[in-house]
Amino acid sequence: NKLSLNLLQEILQSSPSSLVLPAVDCKATRYLLSFLQESGDWKLTNLTNLNISQLEVNTSEPNLLLVQLQPLISGLNEISNLEAIAENDKIIGRLTMDLQERGIHFSVIYTATRPSRISRRTDMMWKLRRQLMATEEEDSLPYPPLNVTTGNDTCILFYAGSFSLKANSSVFIDLTNATFVTQNVDISSSKCSDINTTLSLKYTKPVNGINSLEIRFLMTNKFYGGSARNWSTLDSVEIVQDEEKIATFNVSVISAPAEYSFHCQLVGTSSLYPARLIPNNNEAKNWDVFISRFQIQGFNVENNQFSYASDCTGFFAPGIWMGLVTSVILLWILAYGVHMIMQLTTNSRFDDPKGPALSVPQTE
Repeated sequence: NKLSLNLLQEILQSSPSSLVLPAVDCKATRYLLSFLQESGDWKLTNLTNLNISQLEVNTSEPNLLLVQLQPLISGLNEISNLEAIAENDKIIGRLTMDLQERGIHFSVIYTATRPSRISRRTDMMWKLRRQLMATEEEDSLPYPPLNVTTGNDTCILFYAGSFSLKANSSVFIDLTNATFVTQNVDISSSKCSDINTTLSLKYTKPVNGINSLEIRFLMTNKFYGGSARNWSTLDSVEIVQDEEKIATFNVSVISAPAEYSFHCQLVGTSSLYPARLIPNNNEAKNWDVFISRFQIQGFNVENNQFSYASDCTGFFAPGIWMGLVTSVILLWILAYGVHMIMQLTTNSRFDDPKGPALSVPQTE
């Protein structure tokens, strides 16, 4: 709103040194670039590829740089978080030194493309098989899902809160913005049918050193007699680099009734994730995949909306199993104690202190 914009302008103008804004509403950031361009006499540059040598600046006037840092991978993987923070520190240091060596007067805003925590509530049909008490802020997601159409009908829906890869444990590739926000992705090779569906995502030069990158999600729709219904299954994921290096991953736990969509909070190559991508060849061992708030539907899409979501987390989570096992052990101890108490009996004969001593035969 106008008050927030005026406050931001006052902070930017009065701050003498580094400034950190830890939380920014994702709706407000949509208008950040246009607001900054109109609010000051500087040249605004949105820096995404971090190639300083190709940066065009004007040394006669102030320069304002907006740098997008890579996001943290997952709150469950502390090592990945530390690696991402360390990489961001290197980016900040390298950018600052290069600009100072060139004698450029500059101000820099380091930011992310989206908040690190986003509510999962949307206007879509977003229902899970099991829901916990809500603790997240109720807000709409910042971008719609990616859809593949055949004619006028949508046949594939795909959404991810964070979609990123890491090649050879060193090259980080964040595909979230290109896939869902700017949609700088080619989906023309995607195929839809009643039995087999392939979601193909092609990117041109996602990072330096990779000319082309294609990611394929291969899904099938089969009838299973045990459940007497059709099930949609994500069978494999393929990563094709420069049209020659093909990495293949087997998929575990990603299946749902054919009329439903599939949702999982974390999907990737990490062993900590509930839905895993398991390398199937040597090339796949060079890739790490990180997807959060994953949801996909490849069959029976209606009204361009996700259907009821079958979640990867079953009803009996590890915490529930631990509670049940502990309860059973305590109940068994209680039952054993009650049983032992019920076996206690009182004496049928007692000594008379005024009479002769009571003699109890050994047979009794």
